[in-house]
This record gives sequence, structure tokens and C-alpha cells, in this order.
Amino acid sequence: MSITQLKRADSAVLQSSSPVAVPLGQPVAVTSTTSVQRSDGVETGIWECTPGRWRRQITQQEFCHFIKGRCTFTPDDGEPLVIEAGDALMLSANSTGTWDIQETVRKTYVLIF
Repeated sequence: MSITQLKRADSAVLQSSSPVAVPLGQPVAVTSTTSVQRSDGVETGIWECTPGRWRRQITQQEFCHFIKGRCTFTPDDGEPLVIEAGDALMLSANSTGTWDIQETVRKTYVLIF
């Protein structure tokens, strides 16, 4: 059995940063992450994003728990979801839509391939 522990998700130093792939205007949001991918294709980590709007590019099913910040996710086929610290989401595979980050968010996540 293998156990992965991500300590102090609310304040952990994240390993890599880059601008979002498909920004929708200014400011261009920047994401930072630290993650672990298992041999069975499951990935878990801590993710942070600065304010900005952009298109969701993840095709995998995702569970995430927001630790801080405030944002809105608007699915292409649905109503906007207002998300705040303490909220959790389960996004189905191939969910598409627009993220609008109003206040830097940090979340823990699991991607299921």
C-alpha cells in the first residue's frame, strides 16, 4: 500500500507556476501547483490560481476542495456556480466552461483518469 500525504495544504510552498493556457482577457491568471501522480493514473495535489478568467482545459474527472478564495465556474451547459473557501466540487470528465477567479483560490484536488 502506498500513502501520499500533502501537509499544510493551506500554506504549502507550491513547486511550479505558469500562466493559464486559454486566458480570456486581463489580468492573465497564473496557476501554481504541487502534485503526485500514481502509477494507476490518479493524480492528487494542491493548486492555486490568481485572479483572471480562462477556459477549463482538464478532461479528467476531478474532485476538489477549496481551501481559500472566491471564484465562479460557469459550465458551458449550465448556470454559474459561486465557489468559496470550504466548498467542494465533483466535475465529470470532459466538463467544459469558464473559470472567473475573483480572489486567489487554493484547492486540493484529485484527477481520476
